[in-house]
Amino acid sequence: MSIRHGLLALLERGPRYGSQLRTEFESRTGSTWPLNVGQVYTTLSRLERDGMVAQGGQDEAGHALYTITDAGLAELRTWFEKPVDRTSPARDELAIKLAMAVGAPCIDIRDVIQSQRRHTVKAMQDYTRLKAQALVAVERGGARERDDVAWLLVLEQLIFQTEAEARWLDHCEARLIRLSSTTASTSASASASPPVSTPASDPASASASASASADAHTTTPASAAGGAR
Repeated sequence: MSIRHGLLALLERGPRYGSQLRTEFESRTGSTWPLNVGQVYTTLSRLERDGMVAQGGQDEAGHALYTITDAGLAELRTWFEKPVDRTSPARDELAIKLAMAVGAPCIDIRDVIQSQRRHTVKAMQDYTRLKAQALVAVERGGARERDDVAWLLVLEQLIFQTEAEARWLDHCEARLIRLSSTTASTSASASASPPVSTPASDPASASASASASADAHTTTPASAAGGAR
């Protein structure tokens, strides 16, 4: 999530102070990614350091107002035009958890999958209910229509994301079942193979070998006499 660019986008609409920016950011995103005032002011300080925002006086209540500069507008325009990089995906805790669960002792990966699927489906149902409320607000119109449309887009992204996650979990479970069946079949085939037996010796050959061995170890009288001389 780019807090930096989100604040620049809000400042494009006019001067704002810190807590006002936080409120409007959360209104646009439905508090999906909540901010605290400290994050906002830290980001504003960095933007000011980089020449993208400037302090522009105070409002009637004495709040320090920030305005976007030409450099900030150029940075914002570049951000909107540049695709979000998907070649270096952020760490996904669920993907890491399943990867570590494969072959882990005392862990049944199917239990992990089923537990996550229940949570994912519930989240998807909650997002769908919120989407229905957002649609009513959009149809009603009013001063908050822009924020309601923005919130609707965020909700729909969350719904598609959880739907994809549920399908991926189904796929993981099916793949594990297929691999388990293949492994079991291979093991069964190996255990069913007949043992390799050594061919039985031919009785006649065995008798001939025994006779030859006996002859080799028998000393004749002639040879004994020769040995004595």
